[in-house]
Amino acid sequence: MVAITAALVKELRERTGAPMMKCKKFLTEANGDVEEAIVAMRKADPSAASKRDGKVAAEGRIAIATSEDGKQAAIIEVNCETDFVGGGDDLKAFAKRLAQAALTANTADIPAIMALEDSANAGETFEQVRQAMIAKIGEKIELRRAELVSSDVAVGIYKHGTRIGVLVEGTGSEEAMKDVAMHIAASKPVVVRAEDMPQALLDGEKEIFLAQAAESGKDPAIMERMVEGRIKKFVNANCLVGQPFVKSPDQTVADYLKSADATVTSFVRLEVGEGIEKKVENFADEVKAQVEASKG
Repeated sequence: MVAITAALVKELRERTGAPMMKCKKFLTEANGDVEEAIVAMRKADPSAASKRDGKVAAEGRIAIATSEDGKQAAIIEVNCETDFVGGGDDLKAFAKRLAQAALTANTADIPAIMALEDSANAGETFEQVRQAMIAKIGEKIELRRAELVSSDVAVGIYKHGTRIGVLVEGTGSEEAMKDVAMHIAASKPVVVRAEDMPQALLDGEKEIFLAQAAESGKDPAIMERMVEGRIKKFVNANCLVGQPFVKSPDQTVADYLKSADATVTSFVRLEVGEGIEKKVENFADEVKAQVEASKG
């Protein structure tokens, strides 16, 4: 009989989201075999897939598909609950097929993409395949975002590992577009130019800066100049062309684009899990709570 260690219980819990005592029960019945325990769980509770809907899926991967001429590209974010599944072959292949399907169908509409037939599973839609994956893997899986980008020359593309992807629309050499895409991945600009900055965002920052300046007790005229300076700095830090170019910080991106005879019209930057509030769980505290509950 294999000893059911805390590490085994934790692994099964992370992969299935099941309560600790349930994990221990199925691991005991499976003699410590995690895969066998997962299968047994799925059989015991066929509705498990639908129960993942309320779970937080903040891990996953970015996938990009490009047309043969390089003038069109699709980028997607597929989420799951753990980095273990995010790095697995099943999700990797699923995300790759989703990106290609979005590109082929020329759509970034998520319901429309999920309704397409999965090329690797004849007769089944991506949504049906997704549900089957949830039942098999035991995690929430979803297509969270999808974007399409087209360019008259070539779309700039850069992927940083599996978690960050960038597409750039513009004109210039393939090398220049890739350099700018890499810069965007690293520096996270909000817009291309200062005039593109959303007014609501500027108003919010100005309100913060005004409150900070008021605490200084300086003359109102001086405070106004302080706020103007901070707004200008904020805009330069968050618009692409005003940022120091990552490969040559002594020049701005605008300087680089001019030297490379290139332009940027728009860009898309996706990072896995950005904007999702993750639930931080303490396994030791959970064990303690389960033990206390069993005493009562």
